[in-house]
Amino acid sequence: MADTSTQSIIIGASPDRVAAVICDFPSYPEWAEAVRRAEVIEEYEDGYASQVRFTLDAGVMADEYVLAYEYAEDISRIEWHLVAPSKMQRSQRGSYDLVGNADGTTTVTYTLEVELSVAMLGMFRRKAEKMIMDAALKQLKRRVEAPGAAQETRPSSR
Repeated sequence: MADTSTQSIIIGASPDRVAAVICDFPSYPEWAEAVRRAEVIEEYEDGYASQVRFTLDAGVMADEYVLAYEYAEDISRIEWHLVAPSKMQRSQRGSYDLVGNADGTTTVTYTLEVELSVAMLGMFRRKAEKMIMDAALKQLKRRVEAPGAAQETRPSSR
């Protein structure tokens, strides 16, 4: 059975800038600590990734899997799902929701639902999920707010 977790963070940048970093999959190994490789294997006509192969190594958990992505017209929502079961996961669904704030910041809400192929006690699973989500949001914030971080690289509307 899959559990769903949601967390939010405020990032000091516009939604377009945050989306540009999220959508720059080949750069993930530069800032997402557990990601060893992220390869766009299929794109939509507008250049956005439709499928991305990830190689993850988080010490006790290593995995390789493909995620399929879909985007809201204005890129305010980026969602994905696992294409096929992997060594560690039966299923994965997730999303980033980006909401621009009046002060120029963006509230990013990250939702993740994972069903593992391996058994894990509930309390350990919840602790692992919290660590994954904390790390993902904090690393995204650090990357977006870094001096010289990726600027908007895609049109803001599709």
